[in-house]
Amino acid sequence: MQHRHLNHEGFTLAAIDDIISRGKRCDWAVLRNAALRDRSVMEKVLRICVSRCFDPYAQRYHFWMHYAKKNLA
Repeated sequence: MQHRHLNHEGFTLAAIDDIISRGKRCDWAVLRNAALRDRSVMEKVLRICVSRCFDPYAQRYHFWMHYAKKNLA
């Protein structure tokens, strides 16, 4: 996924946030695979989602937060 404001393809906090908020299913699959391979990516996903889940309508973040918690347990 090309990020609007990033000039790299790494899984930084900003990139993960962008993928969750604007990404399509194929982008989510790439993030999922990276998170399953690398625990630090999964921890970043959780960190992003915890900060965004104050909004009950932010369903993408709620989904990813529950997924990350399940896989980190």
